[in-house]
Amino acid sequence: MEGLCGPERPFWVANQTLHTERPDLPECFQLSVLSWLPCIYLWAVCPIYLFYLKRNNRGYIMMSIMNRFKTAFGLLLWIVCWTDLFYTFHELRQGYSQPPIYFVTPLVLGMTMLLATFLIQFERLRGVQSSGVLFIFWFLSVLCAIVPFRSKILQASSQSEVTDKLRFTTFYFYFGLVVCELILCCFNEKPPLFSNVVTDPNPCPETTAGFLSTMTFWWFTSMAIKGYKMPLEAKDLWSLNQRDSSKVMVPKLIKEWEKEQCKAKSEQNLSSQAVYSKPPPLTTNHVGGGGGGESSPEEVEVLLSGQKAGRHQPSFLRCLIRAFGPYFLIGSAYKVLQDIITFVNPQLLRLLISFTKQKDVPDWWGYSLAFLMFFTAVLQTLILHHHFQYCFVTGMNVRTAIIGAIYRKALVITNAAKRSSTVGEVVNLMSVDAQRFMDLTTFLNMLWSAPLQIVLALYFLWQNLGPSVLAGVAVMVMLIPFNSVIAMKTRAYQVEQMQYKDSRIKLMNEILNGIKVLKLYAWENSFKEKVLAIRQKELNVLRKTAYLGALATMAWTSAPFLVAMTTFAVYVTVDENNILDAEKAFVSLSLFNILRFPLSMLPQVISNIVQASVSLKRIQNFLSHDELDPNSVDRKNTATEFSVTVVDGKFTWAQEDSPVLHNINVMVPQGSLLAVVGHVGCGKSSLISALLGEMEKLAGEVSIRGSVAYVPQQAWIQNATLRDNILFGRPYNEQKYCCVLDACALTPDLEVLPGGDMTEIGEKGINLSGGQRQRVSLARALYSDADVYLLDDPLSAVDAHVAKHIFDNLIGPEGVLKGKTRILVTHGISFLPQVDNIMVMVEGRVSEMGSYQELLSQNGAFSEFLRNYALEDIMEEDESADELIENEELFPDDALSNHTDMVDNEPVINEAKRNFMRQLSIISADGEKPRSRSVRRHGCSQRKHSEPQEKQKPHEKEKLIQAESTETGRVKTKVYLEYAKAVGPLLSVFICFLYACQSAAAIGANIWLSQWTNDASTNQTQENVHMRVGVYAALGIAQGVLLLVNCLLCRGYSMLRAAKLMHHNMLQGVLRAPQAFFESTPTGRLLNRFSKDMDAIDSHIPDNIDIWMRTFWYTLNVLLICSALTPMFLIVIAPLMVFYWWVQRFYVATSRQLKRLESVSRSPIYSHFSETVTGSSVIRAYGRQSAFVLMSDMKVDDNQKSYYPGIVSNRWLGVCIEFIGNCIVLFAALFAVTGKENLNPGLVGLSVSYALQVTMSLNWMVRMSSDLENNIVAVERVKEYSETKTEAPWEVEDKKPPPEWPTEGNVEFHDYSVRYREGLDLVLKKLSLSVKGGEKIGIVGRTGAGKSSMTLCLFRLLEAAAGEITIDQVKISEIGLHDLRSRLTIIPQEPVLFSGTLRMNLDPFEKYSDEEVWKALQHSHLHKFVSNQSAKLELECSEGGENLSVGQRQLVCLARALLRKTRILILDEATAAIDLETDDLIQSTIRTQFEDCTVFTIAHRLNTIMDYTRVLVLDKGQIAEFDTPTNLISQRGIFYGMAKDAGLTQ
Repeated sequence: MEGLCGPERPFWVANQTLHTERPDLPECFQLSVLSWLPCIYLWAVCPIYLFYLKRNNRGYIMMSIMNRFKTAFGLLLWIVCWTDLFYTFHELRQGYSQPPIYFVTPLVLGMTMLLATFLIQFERLRGVQSSGVLFIFWFLSVLCAIVPFRSKILQASSQSEVTDKLRFTTFYFYFGLVVCELILCCFNEKPPLFSNVVTDPNPCPETTAGFLSTMTFWWFTSMAIKGYKMPLEAKDLWSLNQRDSSKVMVPKLIKEWEKEQCKAKSEQNLSSQAVYSKPPPLTTNHVGGGGGGESSPEEVEVLLSGQKAGRHQPSFLRCLIRAFGPYFLIGSAYKVLQDIITFVNPQLLRLLISFTKQKDVPDWWGYSLAFLMFFTAVLQTLILHHHFQYCFVTGMNVRTAIIGAIYRKALVITNAAKRSSTVGEVVNLMSVDAQRFMDLTTFLNMLWSAPLQIVLALYFLWQNLGPSVLAGVAVMVMLIPFNSVIAMKTRAYQVEQMQYKDSRIKLMNEILNGIKVLKLYAWENSFKEKVLAIRQKELNVLRKTAYLGALATMAWTSAPFLVAMTTFAVYVTVDENNILDAEKAFVSLSLFNILRFPLSMLPQVISNIVQASVSLKRIQNFLSHDELDPNSVDRKNTATEFSVTVVDGKFTWAQEDSPVLHNINVMVPQGSLLAVVGHVGCGKSSLISALLGEMEKLAGEVSIRGSVAYVPQQAWIQNATLRDNILFGRPYNEQKYCCVLDACALTPDLEVLPGGDMTEIGEKGINLSGGQRQRVSLARALYSDADVYLLDDPLSAVDAHVAKHIFDNLIGPEGVLKGKTRILVTHGISFLPQVDNIMVMVEGRVSEMGSYQELLSQNGAFSEFLRNYALEDIMEEDESADELIENEELFPDDALSNHTDMVDNEPVINEAKRNFMRQLSIISADGEKPRSRSVRRHGCSQRKHSEPQEKQKPHEKEKLIQAESTETGRVKTKVYLEYAKAVGPLLSVFICFLYACQSAAAIGANIWLSQWTNDASTNQTQENVHMRVGVYAALGIAQGVLLLVNCLLCRGYSMLRAAKLMHHNMLQGVLRAPQAFFESTPTGRLLNRFSKDMDAIDSHIPDNIDIWMRTFWYTLNVLLICSALTPMFLIVIAPLMVFYWWVQRFYVATSRQLKRLESVSRSPIYSHFSETVTGSSVIRAYGRQSAFVLMSDMKVDDNQKSYYPGIVSNRWLGVCIEFIGNCIVLFAALFAVTGKENLNPGLVGLSVSYALQVTMSLNWMVRMSSDLENNIVAVERVKEYSETKTEAPWEVEDKKPPPEWPTEGNVEFHDYSVRYREGLDLVLKKLSLSVKGGEKIGIVGRTGAGKSSMTLCLFRLLEAAAGEITIDQVKISEIGLHDLRSRLTIIPQEPVLFSGTLRMNLDPFEKYSDEEVWKALQHSHLHKFVSNQSAKLELECSEGGENLSVGQRQLVCLARALLRKTRILILDEATAAIDLETDDLIQSTIRTQFEDCTVFTIAHRLNTIMDYTRVLVLDKGQIAEFDTPTNLISQRGIFYGMAKDAGLTQ
């Protein structure tokens, strides 16, 4: 340096700098190091930065005034620097030779200023709005220029005049300009031209935020303020950044996953060539059907399954790492920096304590130490939060991508795969498992960071205390296995709890779907017990988890203390000369405190990783499921004139099942209409599925020419407007649309729907009747204008006249679809003469095929049945019937009686009779089949879903499903009190007290430590070592024990009690809710309450409360200690607390609302998903996958839109709160410096080391109060449903009817009126009728006449608006609902079964003996089926009874009725979808078994009620006719008209 500065300007003078009250740096140092520092920085960063700018071009920014000033100042700075340079040359000319430094520094500075000016312009062209690089450069320049600024003034004041006037002036010019540049640099440029910020209605300010604002997350403040002023709404949210959207994220992951799958496949093929060499020839034999061939498929199966076991699975983890790793690594880099900076503060603390010990050192040392501490703390804060930001955003992206991938997969998995996971489980993958990944990414870095921090801390501790540290480390190491055991156990319990939770939610799902049936049968209690039994098991597991958790918490909280204690004890006792002074003790303590975080995080991270690995496996398995082969159906085929061909088709639902369809050969010519007929369960629907490519093709060829439209048997309706359901994503064309509505007979329905075709349809089409749903489904098919129409029994659910209309106008030879290829599965033979070809299926094979006439003349099964049973052919317009009429006498009179014997031995006749009966039924079916879970079964006439009519604006779209109410504003104290009440008021107070004690013990131990360290200064160390160690230990152990007791009491007992109570109340409340409640509340929302909100109450709230209490007392103690030591501190506390309170209020208000918005926008993702899974075959048939994928992506993005500000709000809070914490450190240190005369080092150490800790606890405290507020909302939501308006009491003690009531079965209606909901019209108006016991009453009427409403009234699912019903002189409105419902029996329209054993489905309360159950099965003709099953009565029914056919389910309902055998039976007849055989069985059973009972039948087929005692004809809710069938026919009224339509009379 001497060569540069010359001999008379030394580089460093210790006496001038350190050991004086007025320090100053030598001139040489100022000119070299201070001037060059910013320059070196800028030149070093420049190449990287330029490369980055070249890659990222955001469009250029217009030259603004600010930019011109910046550039001008830059050039001025260059001129100023070079003025110095030229002046030096000038001096050289004059003969004053200056040392080289005077040439070098101005030169370097000038060049750097030019570079900076160039950067200013280059950034503008590249669209950088605010530059971090330049900001740091100007900041460094100002910082380095402050020293010469001061020293030049000091020099000038010490000497009388300024010696070097020019350089003096240029320097102040330079300083002024640099400061201006720094100030200008803080402001933002306008956004670049053509950027999406300009087009976006509500862009995220992050993209345009300045450097400072980005570093401190200050850009979020606008939202915090907005959220504080009024509750945020969805419209206030910023748009999602492009890079976080599904559009970018999902393809990224899917691309990686596809690579993985290809890799796995290629590896698998390598490993399995040997195995595969044999099967192919065998399979080919098999098609030939040779004897040897038959055995071969099994061998292939065996080989295949062996194959599966050793299959190499593609790794989902690798995909995640490839897709999201790089971005995540940036966050990790920040973490490394942060870890290193963490250790600076303990070193500074050491210097500070040693500073207070020394008497004669300059004060500015202390102040600079205090400010250094503050500065490092602030730096650490900023870096830490940027690390978190990166991690959280990665987590969010992972969730987006996983949900997208699962959604896309769900659209293509095979049916076999679908069976292996229920809808609920897949939704769980989306919600729970994707969430787990999100949680994991935030802490994943702790995996390497924790060990790093531990190693560094130990290194410094060793320096401080020497080998004694090993004692402490030993304690830590001993704790690790203890904790890992706990973690393992906890994990096992968690898995167990998940299983219970899954089964509980599955059961709840079934209960909610079948709630109507439960109410009709009065079975709520039995199911409530089942749910509570599962819940009890779940709580037991939770209790065990809580015990383990308490142990773990104790271990971790006491760990630092135990470590400190053993270390200090060993240190003092090992050697007489080891003296524990303040410096050693408190620096060690602060290092131990640093250790505490990584140590407590490690097990948590490990358990998180374990959980995520379980989720990973589940997701990986799901994503590896077999997909439907898109090429199983050849859609490209244009060679033949047949538009649908199947050659030698053999199909099965799953590889391992036996085939359902064998050697199917079908050729359908272009433009013809093929009808498929056959038994229930003979494979008609399977054939349609096979044509759609939904089944596994074992052999054969299938080809379809052109596009396909598909109408499933059970109409699939989306939760959207009616019009959207019909358009199904195609553009709206008014003329075509109206034509479609007419053809599908939907025009009259639209007139009664409240919003016309813009009416919103509820989940599963709940507010349409079955027939309407079916017609909407048909309309969708017609509108799609496809080439091939596959219609799976679309006419079964509609009235006869509607069916005829639809056939004539739509499907038939004269319909809109003539010229298209149509395949119609049907049960109605009335249409068969008009079709081109008929295909008869028997047991999965095509038995015969041909036109109506051909089949008749073939004398096969078909003709036989037509001949036998065409009693009088009903179709007047069909002449071909004439020749059959002579055969009238062939029809057996006792058809009904001998029918039961024929079931077993005469499939052909049986088939024939059924079809004949069905023909009767189709024609007379007047009731549409409302296949819905809703009570709103009455027709369209009264369907106005407006709540109070007056408030509604006339043309609004009316929503049936009420929007989920999101509470706004502060959570009321009432809710906390509610929770405290559930926990127990006294217990709550006691728990608070225990927390205070525990905290006091911890503080006590540390105060004792500071006293102990003061012994060192008075040299009394030896005498009382044992006493010091003993008391210290006692206090520490007391703290641990208190903590343990507290945790056990709090989490293991009281809070679980609260959880149990709340769940019980909610379940009770939901089961007691009236039927209307379930119609307006989607199942998903209720399930959400039972899963997510209960989960919050079970596990999150206790955690939050626990942490909040601990941090609250801790913070309080720190402030007390600091104030006690330096009372001055109180002055600072006030403003800091005000700031803290302000931040907290802003944060909590905003974050709470963001959380609420997030949870509300979350449900649609899942409900849309479950809707998609149910309708996947329809979506695939119409080829709408991509549109649905887009919809799902939009929903996910909407959800992330409220989640992202939530993340940022936490960062913003963190930065603000930690700033407060850092201020506390600063002031604690400053006051320690000022009061150093009368403070001993022990106390200084105590107060500053505590202050260093307070940041953490302040931060946690706000975070927890916010979390708690967000989670406590769950209490509010659960409470809301436990206080729903209940229906009448289940049992009324003083009005209990006699046990054998009703004995006679007389039913009377007196002036009875009823309406569906307040403010709607009456459905039944002033009915009066009386029925004697044992009468059989048929109830008929058009759709919407109020037939179904009558049954609902008898069961009081609808309460009377006026009048009353009495049964055997008992007014039903006065007795309890269970008393009433358990004495009536209903066979409902839709057979609902619950998953569980068959026995449970028949008799959930186990009231009856096995003999009685078998007897009921015998009478209901299920005896044979059940006794053939290996499990007999224990036969497991799957969800919704999927594994029984519809007919069998109907018979199970009959068996239920037979078991209960009450005096009054209501039969809500199932419409034509159920096959006739079953229907006959039911009718004959009812005639024999219920002879002496009163029977009400809501008839859809008049032939069933022609021999009833009386028939009640309803019209528009009033009695139109009521008499015996014969009288009614002779009266020639409505009934006569219906009978004539049905061909039952002339």
